[in-house]
Formats: sequence, structure tokens, C-alpha cells
Amino acid sequence: MNKALAVYRKELRQIARDRRTLLILIFVPAFFLLLYGYALNFDIRHVLLAVQDRDGSPESRAVVSAFINSGYFDFAGAVYDAAEAQRKLDVNDARAVLVIAEGFGRDVRTGRTAPVQVIISGDNANTATAVLGYAGSILRTVNEELAPAGAELAPPLAVEPRIWYNPELRSTLFLVPGLIAYISMITAVASTALSIVREKETGTIEQIRMAPLDTFSFVIGKTIPYFVIALASAALIIGASMLLFGLPMRGNWISLLVALSLFLIGALATGILISTVADTQQLAFQMALLISFLPTIMLSGFIFPINSMPAALQIVTHVVPARYFLIALRGIVLKGTALAPLLPQLAALTVYAAAMLGLASVRLARERV
Repeated sequence: MNKALAVYRKELRQIARDRRTLLILIFVPAFFLLLYGYALNFDIRHVLLAVQDRDGSPESRAVVSAFINSGYFDFAGAVYDAAEAQRKLDVNDARAVLVIAEGFGRDVRTGRTAPVQVIISGDNANTATAVLGYAGSILRTVNEELAPAGAELAPPLAVEPRIWYNPELRSTLFLVPGLIAYISMITAVASTALSIVREKETGTIEQIRMAPLDTFSFVIGKTIPYFVIALASAALIIGASMLLFGLPMRGNWISLLVALSLFLIGALATGILISTVADTQQLAFQMALLISFLPTIMLSGFIFPINSMPAALQIVTHVVPARYFLIALRGIVLKGTALAPLLPQLAALTVYAAAMLGLASVRLARERV
């Protein structure tokens, strides 16, 4: 027992000196609980709904109010033509569009069937299925309210759902783009995170520090070869997805290359920043997994809708590059979206990449002093 107590005291002192491990053991479990508890939410709420009410009658306004007041939909603005509705769906300003034709109120009042069209973006098959169910339930309720009292008539409203971009609601078309982002992110971050730490462990980093080489040039030089490898790997993944899983390519290849390049540069720079903090390859790999795996899976909109998360977590998602890349990737591949409507996402990826490269350069410069 005395020997065991001696080992216990030695291990306790060693853990107390290793503050990074201590923080991981104490705070990471609590962090996981908070993250999973709030982000793992399969309830689909706050769906952005655009409205094209071409009738403007009390009956049409009653239908719109039923959607907005249901708690499932948030009003995303009025649209006045099909092109504007498509633009909102293309850039994710709306997940669904409610279309009410002219003469809707007159048809309801005269007992004729009045069609109501619900256009749903199918790039996220889970959300689209839920939205389709919500719309049907709401319109059934409105049917009961608008039907003439005591009359044995057919329901006045006829629902005409349309699923855009993924009419069959194939889950593969929803999951594969997310997997592309996830695999590309984790491999890019891990590759550069391990490369500089390997230099530290072998001692060659000291020779680099003594060389007439500025820090930014060193960071760029480290990034370029891994960028070429990561780009080739991502292209292989995308090609395999199209061949094996039927992933379409409805947009422009140049647009896809631009979005993918910006995303990979930010991921590679994140790995370099991790390598300036970690001293061993094991720690660098753990940090790379923690920083790239969890945000990409949980906070990017890959699986769980961002609009259904608490407000605090929604703010955090704005610093997750996979959030912007997924919007761009799904838009280009599934919707055929041009580059111009995706400029906000591309700008966010550019800012993230520049910030990571800058922080990594500053950290390495301090180590050289």
C-alpha cells in the first residue's frame, strides 16, 4: 500500500504540473455536456419562410398568419415573383416559400377549391421532410377554419408541395456534402498541425529559426505543399461522391474550386496555429480533432439546423468555417448557384483564412524571439 501511495503522490504532482491535461480532464467533459445538450436538437423550428401572397385577401392573410404563428416558421420576407423566390432559396435566405395565387379568397368564399403552393428547399432532406409535415398540418387546421359551417363540402384548400433541388428527398444528397466538408477539414488541420510539431520534436525547427527566413514566408511555404495535397484529396472525394453516390454537379467547377480553396487555406492555417501551441504530435493531433471535428459536425449545419440552436450557440457558429463552406458547396453542387450570390460566404472564408494565417505568423514570430 505504501508503494501504491508513493506512485499516487508522484502521479498527482505530475498531473498538477501538466496544466493542459488537467484542464482537458476537468473542463472538456462539462464543455461536451453543454455543447451536446444544446446543439443536439432534432426539433426543426424557426424555419425561414418567404411569402408570395398575390391575392391579399383576408383568407390569404389568414393562411399566412397560421404559418407564422405556428412557432415552426419565421417570416423571411415577401417575394413578388418566381425569380426572387428562387434567389432566396438559393442563398438560404429562406428554406420554404408559401405561394398564394390570385383569386384565392374568392375561391374559398364561393366553395371552390383554392390551391396553396409550398415550395421547399430539398438540399437538407431532414428539414425538408419536417417542413412538409408542418405545412400539411397547418393547412389542415386552416381548412377546418375556412370550411363553411355545417356544410358537407370538400376542404377548400388544396396543398401543392414542390421540393426543389432534391425532389426524392434522398438523404445522400444531404449527407455527402457535409461529409466532404468534414473529411477535408479534419485532414487539412491534422496535416499542418503535425508537420511543425514534428520539426520541434526532431530539433530542425531551431535551424529554421536561425535561417534568414521571415515567419510569414515560413508559414506560406509550409502551407503550399499541403494545400496541393488537400486539394487533390478533396477533388478525389468529390469525384468519388459523384460516381458512387450520385452527387450532382449543377453549378460551375470554377466556383467550386474557389470555395474549396478558401476553405482549405483556412483549415491548413488552423493546423499551423495549433502547432505553435502544441509541443508533441500527440497533443497536436488531439487539439486538431477537438477543434476541427466537433465544430464541423455540431455547429456547421451539417446535421443539426442552426436556426434551432440557442441564440448563444448561433453566435458561435459564425466563427465555424464549415458553416459557410457548406452553404457554398450545397449551393453550387445541388442548386447551381452562381458565384455572385455566394460572395458573403466566400468573404467569410477569406476573413477566416487571413485571420488564421496572421495568428499563426504572430505566434511563430514570438517563439523565434
